[in-house]
Amino acid sequence: MTSQPNIVLIMVDNQSAFTLGCYGNEEIYTPNIDAMAERGLRFTEAYCPNAMCSPGRASALTGLMPSGHGVHTWLDDRLRDNWPRNWSAIDEFQNLPAQLKAAGYHTGLSGKYHLGHADQPKNDFDFWVALPFGHTRNFYRNTIYDNGESRVVASHSVDFFAERASDFICLQERDGPFFLFVTPNGPYGHWPAIKGPCGTRHQARYENCPVNSVPREGLNQAAIEHHVLIRGDTAEGGPDYGSILRLPNDTVALRNYFAQCSVIDDLVGTVIRSLDDTGLADNTLLIFTADHGFSLGQHGFWGHGLATWPSNAHRCAYNIPLIATWPGVIRPHANDALVSSTDLYQTVLQAAQLAPATGRANVSSRSLMPLFDGSDENWDNVIYIEQEETRAIRTPEWLFVKRFPCESWPSLKDELYNLSSDPDERINLAEEEAYAEIVASLSMRVDRFFSEAAQDDYDLWSGGSPKSNTARPWLWPGVWGKDWKPHHG
Repeated sequence: MTSQPNIVLIMVDNQSAFTLGCYGNEEIYTPNIDAMAERGLRFTEAYCPNAMCSPGRASALTGLMPSGHGVHTWLDDRLRDNWPRNWSAIDEFQNLPAQLKAAGYHTGLSGKYHLGHADQPKNDFDFWVALPFGHTRNFYRNTIYDNGESRVVASHSVDFFAERASDFICLQERDGPFFLFVTPNGPYGHWPAIKGPCGTRHQARYENCPVNSVPREGLNQAAIEHHVLIRGDTAEGGPDYGSILRLPNDTVALRNYFAQCSVIDDLVGTVIRSLDDTGLADNTLLIFTADHGFSLGQHGFWGHGLATWPSNAHRCAYNIPLIATWPGVIRPHANDALVSSTDLYQTVLQAAQLAPATGRANVSSRSLMPLFDGSDENWDNVIYIEQEETRAIRTPEWLFVKRFPCESWPSLKDELYNLSSDPDERINLAEEEAYAEIVASLSMRVDRFFSEAAQDDYDLWSGGSPKSNTARPWLWPGVWGKDWKPHHG
């Protein structure tokens, strides 16, 4: 066993914890991930800091909150001509691939980057297999950049990324550590990628699935209001926002999504077999997680935390799977400590025996290694969330959602949920006098945290702006003036 472990971080695209067998789902077939959880550490209360693809990835690789790194929503592929040449949204910060490369690690990426231009390697990755864009319209016949070559891949893109991840593992020398970031563009869940039957090898498994693991709910009025505000943003190449209102309760789309979850499980199996076959598994920290959660109709909306107006902080969109194995280091168990994907940054640094982060990353990222053996008595049991106009704190007892104060938008109201008596987050107590002290206390904690975690240039609540684009173009220019605009928008 070398002094530094190999590190494989699998971060899938748009998948909540509830979609896995090891998290209680009896309909979705995920045997490889379930087996990984059985022999490793499974966090039951892991959350993303922002329920969009690009911010979640940036936070995991830098340890920063969106208001710390400036990526507040998906980096809109249609705006890439506005970005600086060869631009990466996280290059200005210390980031895992660059730091691990400097420490002697071989570094590889296989999958969706979605943090800037993807035609050339970024952040000191040696091995680079990446999708050109962030939005997936189809899983087949995608153009993919493969170490300097642009190629059209006929097969399912998740299968291709699994194959290339396996190739990277097989190329590694046993006497040198490596870091592999596997970021498939599935299960995804957006239209038209999940339109109609899936057509994968798992289609037959789900043809008659009743999809009872997803509740049947009517549309949330907040989802309808969001659609009214965003419906003009449907230019060629962007998401079909109208479909988002049609997807809740669409059993064909749900079965397609379930099948894509099983394709993801196949990828995990491929990675695990490659580590076993090369003899590298015993000295490898393997982590499985998602960039963010994804509502499949819970609370009457489909998709991201910003799929409502105002943005929500509900568990269905933010609770992510987080499973880790490391033979001889991690004791197999389930842990209910509140953790964030921002914590992956400090965790990987400590695992690689590098110096811990300082500054804002030390505020928003904590190493999970003290929890590897089941000890959590000294853990600060709290996580924070931000989604542009929405900031939130989650403790074991409370979810408090704080909205940007703006008189011209009366719908921007705070929310408070008692997670002991109302775990499904249905009864908003924020305006009840009996809870005024709790609201005031939690509001102060939110303000204190972001005063330390945010960087002025990127803090939307203080007049800062995002790096590329905002998901709320109707809000911020009206607040900060007509000259307000994204840095590269």
